[in-house]
Amino acid sequence: MRFWKYSLAILFTTLFSLYLIVSCQPKLLNQKGSWDKENLTGQFVSSENKALFNGRVIEPAPLLAEKESAPKVLGENNEPKRIEIDLTSQRLYAYEGGRQVFNFSISSGKWGKTPTGFFQIWIKLRYTKMEGGSKALNTYYYLPNVPYVMFFYNEQIPRWRGFGIHGTYWHDNFGHPMSHGCVNMKTEEAALLYYWANPELKGRSSISAGKDNPGTPVIIYGNAPAN
Repeated sequence: MRFWKYSLAILFTTLFSLYLIVSCQPKLLNQKGSWDKENLTGQFVSSENKALFNGRVIEPAPLLAEKESAPKVLGENNEPKRIEIDLTSQRLYAYEGGRQVFNFSISSGKWGKTPTGFFQIWIKLRYTKMEGGSKALNTYYYLPNVPYVMFFYNEQIPRWRGFGIHGTYWHDNFGHPMSHGCVNMKTEEAALLYYWANPELKGRSSISAGKDNPGTPVIIYGNAPAN
């Protein structure tokens, strides 16, 4: 009898943990389990007039001016690019070969952990909607038109989990964990990273990575401070 009680307790704990992990990520799938194309267009949705985060109603992001081309980075070269994110210091570093190009403050996961390991950007979206969390746990969020989104993945963290780097209009507490698992950045700094990182946009505002246009590697390490 004790064995069955113990087994049920383990099963419940595992299922609840999985629920928390999934519920803390943006919904990229629809109810039928296929990709929600509406969230992958990268287009600004002008009809959205309300955002919700941490129990607060927030003004949604405004339509930002489109850039016709990527801004030039001083001394830019053809060395391999990579993005490193140090959860301990809550900072993001971008490199071309051994040269550091960017050094930005970020906010990683608070209500859901940001994963660590080696990843790769698989899609860049100029805007997308993010919705997730749990109403029962008061962690629900609804954020339309999130700007400069770069979703990343690896074999252990599949694409549908919805982890990404993106601009942020609903808080300015950078340097401290504030997300549900994604990497929050100041919008103007996320824009610089978005136009610098691969896959190359090739004149478009959003694009998916491919064999001929692979995404920049993303390396995440460290432990986020407890707030």
